[in-house]
Amino acid sequence: MELGLYTFGDMVADPHTGFKPSPTERMTQMLDLARLAEEAGLDIIGVGEHHGLDYVNSATATIIAAMAAVTKTIRITSASTLLSTADPVRTFQEFATADLVSKGRVEIVFGRGAFTDNFPLFGMDLKDYDALFIEKLNLFAELNSHDHVSWSGKFRSALRDAEIAPRPTQGKLPVSIGAGSPGSVVRAAQLGYPLTMPVLGGSFAGYAQMAQLYRQAWTEAGRDPAWAKISTFGHLHVTETAEETQRDFYPYYSAYLRPMFRGPMPVATYAQMLSPQGTLMGGSVQQVVDKILILKHSVGSSRFAGQIDIGGQPFKDIARGIELFATRVAPAVRAG
Repeated sequence: MELGLYTFGDMVADPHTGFKPSPTERMTQMLDLARLAEEAGLDIIGVGEHHGLDYVNSATATIIAAMAAVTKTIRITSASTLLSTADPVRTFQEFATADLVSKGRVEIVFGRGAFTDNFPLFGMDLKDYDALFIEKLNLFAELNSHDHVSWSGKFRSALRDAEIAPRPTQGKLPVSIGAGSPGSVVRAAQLGYPLTMPVLGGSFAGYAQMAQLYRQAWTEAGRDPAWAKISTFGHLHVTETAEETQRDFYPYYSAYLRPMFRGPMPVATYAQMLSPQGTLMGGSVQQVVDKILILKHSVGSSRFAGQIDIGGQPFKDIARGIELFATRVAPAVRAG
């Protein structure tokens, strides 16, 4: 099982000290995160996409290229790229360029996103939410497969024998679909894309059912079941003891999720998410191992990446969590 980290570059103030890093400081932390992940022997580092002042990750491909320049072996992926409001041609160029910088280590996860602020920002209509994604996904597949493309569609100007450059080191950029609803999961399978599932809330049983639905649709489409690949992403906090996470992580996690709860996160909700049935990958080394192994075996996940730099935590604490994850959690998960 591949293991790694991802970041959304959130700009949340430390709930204890009130310290909020500048965008420059936060970007430096994200590059340090990539370095630490590679030095610790992890397989993948991911960068999500947001478009508000509380985040520093609106230009995902640029950050991935910067991470590629300060690392040598770790794979780097988006987590995810909001294709509905992007130009597929420009998106391909940006990620192909990052792949050249990385010498062939870049991947893309395409998703529609849990937020919709990117639609008015880029002049798109929410009523076209689904149609935009499908058209642009199909165009990107053409761009990824051919260096000259002729194409026409509804939402952008036509291409007539257009030269698509640069070409990535890998030849084709690896693409998966980020999805969590039954319809999106089935569509990913029908189109032949690997699936990336965000494991955020809900139950392990629910994600196992979603994985089963994906594999069933994959097989019904006439594809080899062995190629139905599933990756999982989720929130991560690992400490030596369960008590440390229970006691210390709540203020940071609550601060990060404050917009979703419109106030402090209910303590009972936090306790449920940390329970053996909860989907927060948090607690002692053994607790985190146990939860990731549930995903590995019940979902059939071949990759897990954890968002570890959440809610304004001091970077020294994040670095300690990375060390525990890489040196204690990862070997046990890979052996399990």
